[in-house]
Amino acid sequence: MKEKLTIVKVGGAVVEDPAQLGALLDGFCRIGGRKALVHGGGRRATQVASRLGIESRMVGGRRITDEAMLEVVTMVYGGLVNKGIVAALASRGVSAIGLTGADMDVMRSHRRPVRDGIDFGFVGDVDRADAKRLSALIEGGAVPVLAPLTHDGNGQLLNTNADTIASEAAKALAQAYDVTLVYSFEKPGVMADADDPTSVIPSITRADFERLTADGTVAGGMIPKIENALAAVEAGVSRVVITQASAIGTDAGTVVH
Repeated sequence: MKEKLTIVKVGGAVVEDPAQLGALLDGFCRIGGRKALVHGGGRRATQVASRLGIESRMVGGRRITDEAMLEVVTMVYGGLVNKGIVAALASRGVSAIGLTGADMDVMRSHRRPVRDGIDFGFVGDVDRADAKRLSALIEGGAVPVLAPLTHDGNGQLLNTNADTIASEAAKALAQAYDVTLVYSFEKPGVMADADDPTSVIPSITRADFERLTADGTVAGGMIPKIENALAAVEAGVSRVVITQASAIGTDAGTVVH
């Protein structure tokens, strides 16, 4: 029987709010067994870029990453946010280690090609995650904290969607562990009514997802989140939950299966 592993992805809005982040990390510490954490930080990157006079450009909720913005996200994701979370976990007695995809070559990507006339710049689409190297850290007692940065193997760092990093890490590690993937953010789950926190949809299948996107119930950034969740389930991840940061480790939220 495979040992259990829980991977928690925390969104940028939670990262920005000390109270929400603290509650998330407290809940993360209470999770038993092996675990890893993946974080975003886009809002912080936008704030820092603004202070530096660098314009943030978005298309469909995805960041255009030119050379100047790549420097910002590398500093913010790989430094400010990542090391802040590592330090906060250390203060809670967790032996955390902060990583980008370039560290130990744990996740490699290729630069996203121009699509429909849109050049996202230095944005990476993941090719593979190295389960053996991540497992070696985990088996050594470390808790990996993955920043949303990867590399192409030729020295180029790439800005990479954190939901995708969480999904790819979960898919790779499902070879060795019984993996639960938790997408935690500021909402209680996938909601039928975006303004009604009591309207959480308890479970979503691929057929449900296609119906909910067609009628507009699921839209915007929730679409790629659920797509990543479904890809993880279809690749052997045992359980995927989308829930509120304060509810991780409970049965609350939306189960994707």
